[in-house]
Amino acid sequence: MNIKKTIWETASMTFATFVIAVAVFFFLVPSHAAVSSISGLAIVLANFVPFSVSEITMTLNVILLIIGFLTCGNEFGAKTVYTSILLPTFLWIFEKLLPNYQSLTGDALLDVICYIFVVSIGLSILFNMNASSGGLDIVAKMMNKYLHVELGRAMGLSGIVVALSSALCYDGKTVSLSVLGTYLNGIIVDEFIFNRNLKRRVCIVSPKMDEIRDYIINDLGSGATIYEAIGAYHGDKHKEIITIADKEEYQKLMAFLQKTDPQAFITVYKVSEMQYRSKQLEERIF
Repeated sequence: MNIKKTIWETASMTFATFVIAVAVFFFLVPSHAAVSSISGLAIVLANFVPFSVSEITMTLNVILLIIGFLTCGNEFGAKTVYTSILLPTFLWIFEKLLPNYQSLTGDALLDVICYIFVVSIGLSILFNMNASSGGLDIVAKMMNKYLHVELGRAMGLSGIVVALSSALCYDGKTVSLSVLGTYLNGIIVDEFIFNRNLKRRVCIVSPKMDEIRDYIINDLGSGATIYEAIGAYHGDKHKEIITIADKEEYQKLMAFLQKTDPQAFITVYKVSEMQYRSKQLEERIF
């Protein structure tokens, strides 16, 4: 079973990294935009050193992996090592197969837009496997550990630095495209990654608590927590049931409540799966 799982994960990471390599080679490189990635920085550096984008990406990834292991220990794991080496390998293969490749769209702006959407697919696959493509993820992790910068903000800052580096060798249009592309890339990646895992924390107050509890546990197959609450106005005691539901479960639960108790008091909060897991861990610890 573990062997099958390992094979499946390796195949999935390989496919996701291939998708990212396609995005970089076919869209990012022709646009010359340095959009929020080590590959984007490699595009800039290729103007100053006699090496290809794939060779520079490989070198930078290896250096960052070594620094990462020295400063952060074994937090990156085999998955990050694998994808960090595989990405420039795919880029090298593309460079050998298509040495004179030009822009597919003929427009830098369209290239950047296509890059963002395609790379988001690969990144979302890796994220949902608790993996990454290395590069700026390693930089962000080090900034988080030593500068106490939140991971999301660290990724954004490092991405902006890479984007601004395009000013060393390209015109203002390319620099602007790099910065705007970095900003848009963050939005799209969030949409692909976090909104896929978006759940709702549903809090319900109703006199038909037993029926609601039974439906959540037996029909939805979900868990729930019941708290005793005291109303601030009259001081009345009542019970509140809280459950975490995905989109489908939420729709079913709302339909059930509308049928069972239309007067039920309901509050709903959106939470990501990562936040939910953190809350579960906190409850286990305390």
